[in-house]
Amino acid sequence: MTSQTDATSGHSWLGRPIDARPLFAPEHAALMATLRKLRPADWRREAVPGWTVADLAAHLLGDFYGRLGRRDGHDGGLAFAPGETLEAFIHRANHEWVEAHRRVGPAALTDTLELVGGQVARYFEAADPDEPLLGVSWAGADPAPMWLDSAREFTEHWTHRQQIRHAVGQGTDPDPRSLSVVLDTFLRALPHTLRGTHAPVGTQVRVDVEGPPCGAWTVTATETKGRWSLAEPGAGPPAARVALDAETAWRLCTRGIGPASALARARVDGDRQLAAAVCEIVSIVY
Repeated sequence: MTSQTDATSGHSWLGRPIDARPLFAPEHAALMATLRKLRPADWRREAVPGWTVADLAAHLLGDFYGRLGRRDGHDGGLAFAPGETLEAFIHRANHEWVEAHRRVGPAALTDTLELVGGQVARYFEAADPDEPLLGVSWAGADPAPMWLDSAREFTEHWTHRQQIRHAVGQGTDPDPRSLSVVLDTFLRALPHTLRGTHAPVGTQVRVDVEGPPCGAWTVTATETKGRWSLAEPGAGPPAARVALDAETAWRLCTRGIGPASALARARVDGDRQLAAAVCEIVSIVY
């Protein structure tokens, strides 16, 4: 993984810190409310390709246990296979966990999620946002500050809940507080997304998300070739501006839709090649 910490001091290139810590408990409560309202047939619906709602719930449980295990210094006994990439390792570990939990029924799964998820929420609430912790590969930060790691974890919990909602015919939860933090976190992938895009120093690209919620992120080319930063930009108009609605933005970042579809939906001003590069953003391990 290529880190950008040598391009600018510390983690300033990631932009201002995000504090997702207070949102874990409400998100967990929302997940439990969603799961407890499911009908038996809902658990068998496909939530993501190859996984049912039950599989996705089991995957969340694995995430919860994994986080608590790392908190306690437990490595889980998992190891990389020879030549295995990070992405392949994560996908293999997730698949093995889900396969093993297909014998667990919805009631037992839900009760366990409620217990363990509450512990995870309390862990994040007490976390030091500046502590160096797990790398966030899609942001190019390794190690990453806890504020980014916890925000990334929050986006995963939130995204999986939306996937469950969609599987059973519900729309995306419109709560603007959670979605604004999700979008803000996802857009921290912009410098890493543009890492191979060369432009004159000071070139700016702006992404506007039109909501609710709404926001704007400006990424700037630095003096290090091919490096970009979300630190405070300089003066002047952006070379490209990409405007997306909130639903398109979060689904693009999680590959619920592809870059070409997002670009077709976007309003683009300026350099279309830079806009297309922006729409390659991925804010998950993919």
